[in-house]
Amino acid sequence: MTRCVFTAALAAVALVAAAPAQAQTHRPFPAYALRGEFVVVQTPDVLLNGQPARLAPGARIKGDTNLLLQPASLTGQKFVVHYTVEPGGLIMDVWVLNPAELANKVWPRTPQEGATWLFNPGDQTWVKP
Repeated sequence: MTRCVFTAALAAVALVAAAPAQAQTHRPFPAYALRGEFVVVQTPDVLLNGQPARLAPGARIKGDTNLLLQPASLTGQKFVVHYTVEPGGLIMDVWVLNPAELANKVWPRTPQEGATWLFNPGDQTWVKP
């Protein structure tokens, strides 16, 4: 009995200790992800860089710790995000950026910038030509 309690406590401490480290790492973003300001108005309606947009059916929003977030819980809050757009123009994936990712200032904000800049997927950085 004592051994089970000790093992459970040790596992809980390990999870709590690992959580802050996870939050400060760079997640792998696809090269076609863009950066922008994101506000949920009323699901599925959002503002992206101050312009009206819509979430795609099945869109995923991941928080700064990479956990899935419900759009309704974000209503009215402004976030700096990376996002992808499906061919029909709807927003498919959204990642709320953590402080380590925000520190990477150079990231394309338009498809034109993404097409002309060079992306290094290994360290998740962009180089302007």
